[in-house]
Formats: sequence, structure tokens, C-alpha cells
Amino acid sequence: MTVLLSVEGLCKTFAGLVANNAISFTVAEAEIVGLIGPNGAGKTTLFNCLAGYHRPTAGRVRFAGRDITGLPPETIARQGIARTFQIVRVFQTMTAIENVMVGALLHCRQPSSAAALAREWLDFTGLAYRAAQPASALTVSEQKRLEVARALALHPRLILLDEIMAGLTPIEVREASDLVRRIRDLGIAVIIVEHVMEGIMPIADRILVLDYGEKIADAPPARVVRDPAVLSAYLGA
Repeated sequence: MTVLLSVEGLCKTFAGLVANNAISFTVAEAEIVGLIGPNGAGKTTLFNCLAGYHRPTAGRVRFAGRDITGLPPETIARQGIARTFQIVRVFQTMTAIENVMVGALLHCRQPSSAAALAREWLDFTGLAYRAAQPASALTVSEQKRLEVARALALHPRLILLDEIMAGLTPIEVREASDLVRRIRDLGIAVIIVEHVMEGIMPIADRILVLDYGEKIADAPPARVVRDPAVLSAYLGA
């Protein structure tokens, strides 16, 4: 499989606190990689470094053959990496379609073109019937899907999903898992941070595990759930 993202020795420190330490991994085209670990393991910090919100203290990030280390978020978005957030960040007073148009306008010159693209992604994420409603009127599950639709409107080759299953009902978790599969079927690679194991384990090709900012496992799900280091990180020695 063709490597799309390559992370080499990535480190991020904050005033002496090591949030990410010498993390290396790759992601292939149209691969789903689960990113798991206890709270405070450094998962969201890693996302922030990949998406340009933090500049790595050390290490390199290469995407589609280009070095994107430390580039600003808008440049990385144009390169083809989109993301959602752990705490939902939608524009509450704007309608659902206007929220998605914000993403579409990265590439669309005309508002009419952006609106047409936004409608397509709202339909893809099951939110077409909510297009004219303000984001504040949507449920938590719908707001999470709205963020996904906005990210997809950026035309990404890789999407970073940060806990899109958190706080959802079992039925909504299954729907979210199905959505991730359908994103992969479009040829888009996915890295997904998740604590809902029943949602991520059946769909991930590989699971990357962080603990105290370090990578402790990188393997298929069936192997990760039997890894002694992973069990110790979650359950204690």
C-alpha cells in the first residue's frame, strides 16, 4: 500500500512537559488507523501537530511526499488533511449548510458552488434534512456529523477524527462506525482517536496506542487487545 502520511520521531514539549516523545508511524492511502490510549496519553496533541495547530519540538511530518512539519493549519488543509475536534466546534448561529460551506469555500470560488458541495456532504452524513436549521438546534450526534461534513468539504486525502463516538448511544456508535467505513470507501485515509472500543476495533486496519506520550503498540486490533503493555496501560500492572 502507498504511504500517504509518514511521522518520524515526532516530539512535542510544553515548558518541559513531554506530551509526545519520539513517535513514528505511517498511514497508507485509504487506511483506517485507530489512535487509542488513556486520558492524557498525548493523542490530541499528536493530532494538533499533524494538523498544524502545534509546531513539533522535534521530528518530521511528511504527507504525500512533502514535508509539512510546522506548516500552519490553513496550508496543511490545502495539502489535503482535515480534522474534527474532541469538543465539537461548529458555528452555532449558522445553519448546517453554512457550516459546511465554510469548508467548501477553501476550494470553491463561488458561494453557489460551495452550497452545492455542502449539500452533497450533508446528504452523505445523513444531515440533508437539517440543512436550513441552525447548528445549535442539532443534537450532539448531529453536530459531530456536521463537523465531519465540514471536514469532508475540504476535499481531504486524510481526515483526523477526534472522538466522534464519545457520548453517543449504541445505535449512534454503529452509525458513526458505518460513516467512517464509507469515508474510507471514498479512498480517504482516516486516523480516529477513540475511547469507544466497540466502535473502533471492528473497523480499524491498525491500532496505534500511546501512553505517557510514547507509542507502545502499533498492530492490527486482534493483536493489540492481547498486548501486555496495552493491558497494563489501561488496567494497571
